[in-house]
Amino acid sequence: MNEWNTEKILIVEGKSDKRKVQSIIKEPVEIICTNGTIGITRLDELIDYLTGKEVYVLVDADDSGEKLRRQFLRELPEAEHIYIDKMYREVATAPEHHLATVLLGANIDVHTEFLDR
Repeated sequence: MNEWNTEKILIVEGKSDKRKVQSIIKEPVEIICTNGTIGITRLDELIDYLTGKEVYVLVDADDSGEKLRRQFLRELPEAEHIYIDKMYREVATAPEHHLATVLLGANIDVHTEFLDR
């Protein structure tokens, strides 16, 4: 699972979210896709893997994203939650400068060119 060999992990919903965020992040962060909803078995495996790591949750500002966020709040309360503005609704369609700003606010290093837009 760990492609970067890092302790920092970002959880997103889909592959388009992952691609968008990967282009913005400057430091080594493992990005895990839940592919929308997540089953109990998969969640349990994920929790075991994530324990002791620096975990961030970045999901869409819609009903399915909020449901997923509530699951992680309950099962992994130490995770830090990153929120996009509700007006953008989806991580994949949010402007890069907005994502760069919220990621930087969570102490995730981003490419500075995304902050200048």
